Amino acid sequence: MGKYKRADRIAVISMTLCNDPCKLYSLGFFAEMFDTAKSTISEDIEIVGSALAQNGGGTIVTVTGAAGGVKYLPIPGRAQVDAFVNKLCGEISQRGRLMVGDYVYTVDLLEDPRYAARIGEILALPYNRSNMPDFVITIETKGIPVALMTARALGVPLIVCRRGIKPLYGSLITTNYISGSTKEIETMSLPKRAIRSGQRGLIIDDYMRAGGSIRGIKEMMAEFGAMVVGVGVVMATAEPKEKMIDEYMSLVTLDEIDEENGLIKASNGNYGDYL
Repeated sequence: MGKYKRADRIAVISMTLCNDPCKLYSLGFFAEMFDTAKSTISEDIEIVGSALAQNGGGTIVTVTGAAGGVKYLPIPGRAQVDAFVNKLCGEISQRGRLMVGDYVYTVDLLEDPRYAARIGEILALPYNRSNMPDFVITIETKGIPVALMTARALGVPLIVCRRGIKPLYGSLITTNYISGSTKEIETMSLPKRAIRSGQRGLIIDDYMRAGGSIRGIKEMMAEFGAMVVGVGVVMATAEPKEKMIDEYMSLVTLDEIDEENGLIKASNGNYGDYL
């Protein structure tokens, strides 16, 4: 590929690592790409890592050993996390977001790649250094964008539980669960080939009131013999205090929903306990 200047190498290395979070790249991969010594590549990567760390853009992790290399972890700083969540609370609290049935309109936020990407990075934070899941799992539909961005931040696949039975997914496992909001019996399905026994999954969803859907996902995973490493949600209501699940990380708490006046009071969730 010809000779590269250091600035060119640093730009390409940064782009390669940041475009594929958590993927391990050997020094030999970059040495061959740029036709240069591994020691030179090591110096370049050190510069990249330092620049990212100084600007809160994540960190570069070095894995030693014969099968080692470097990988990028999208880890925003705590100040950045707090600033983003404060902004998110402000957006959610805007008048006009409350809909019939005390539902909160957040499609414009959750389907905005800029918001979804940052939400995913934050929800991934407790797991991208240790307790790494094999997959992220959610239930259709509004939670899919943030679950996908969480999966990307962790470098693992996304699995989506479907509410309806669709033949294009092949043989399915189906389970019933009680919705925590409506107290009605709902159904979710997954293809039999979606999860292998012994795998570890991170549950991500956009909204939790009582936790019925998430409890349903946990029961579905038990059907496959899979383990739950954690639960993360974008928003959780303050009431009811007693949820159908015990442990979860939330970015935003909906403290008060005033349907009569169309007002929402949102504050920072419990994410600080997990970071």
